[in-house]
Amino acid sequence: MSLSPDPPAASGKLRLAAIGDLHVAETHQHPYRELFSRICQEADVLALCGDLTNFGKTPEAEILAEDLQACSIPIVGVLGNHDYECGQPEEVARILHQAGMRLLEGEPAEINGVGFAGSKGFIGGFGRHMLSAFGEPEIKTFVQASIEENLKLESSLRMLKTERTVVVLHYAPVEDTVIGEPLEIFPFLGSARLGETIDRFDGVRCVVHGHAHRGAHTGKTARGKPVYNVAKPVLNRDLGVEFALIEV
Repeated sequence: MSLSPDPPAASGKLRLAAIGDLHVAETHQHPYRELFSRICQEADVLALCGDLTNFGKTPEAEILAEDLQACSIPIVGVLGNHDYECGQPEEVARILHQAGMRLLEGEPAEINGVGFAGSKGFIGGFGRHMLSAFGEPEIKTFVQASIEENLKLESSLRMLKTERTVVVLHYAPVEDTVIGEPLEIFPFLGSARLGETIDRFDGVRCVVHGHAHRGAHTGKTARGKPVYNVAKPVLNRDLGVEFALIEV
C-alpha cells in the first residue's frame, strides 16, 4: 500500500463531490461525461459510493470508465452489490482503476492532506436488531462476511495519519440514512458495526454512502459524526441536485 499525497489545497479546505448508485447500463451512451466534467469545476475530489454498474458487466464498466476520462480531479470509490452481480468484481475494479479511480477496499488514500478510507461494507442491521453469529453455520458465515468488511475499513483507518479523514462506503453505517425505506429491509441496507468502527477514530470528519435509494440524505453516528446518503435517487429527489458537495 502506497499513500501518495497530492499538494495541499491553497484554502486548506477540500471540496468533496460524492455520488453513488450510478447504475450504468450497457445501453447507456456517455451517461455521466457531462456531469463529471462539471464536477471538476466545483470540487477537488470525487467519491463514488458503489453500484457504479447495473449488473457488474464488463461493457458497463467500460462505458463508465470512458466517461471518467472527463474527470481531471482525483477519484476515489468503492464497489456496491450490483457491481458483484456477474461474479467479476475484480474485473470491474481493474477497468475503473485504469480509468483513474482509486479503489478504497482496505487501501486508503491521501489527497490534499485529507485521508480517504473505505470498503463496500455489508448488511446486518442496526441497534438491538443487528444480526449476531448464533445458530446455523449459514448465519455465522453471513455475519462473518459483515465482520470482514468492517475489518477492512478499520485497517484502512488505522493506516491513515491525517487529521481529517473521509469514509467512503456503499452500505449504510447508521439507521438514520435508511429511514424512508420499508422497515422490513433495514437489515439489508447496512450494519451498525461500520458506525461503531467509525466512531473509534477521531479524525473522521464525515461519511458518504449509497445503496438506500429511498432513505434520508443526512444522519449521524452515535458520536455525532455526519453521515450522508449520496445515492443518486436521494440526491435527485430530496435535494434536486446531481451530486453532493461537501467541504472537509
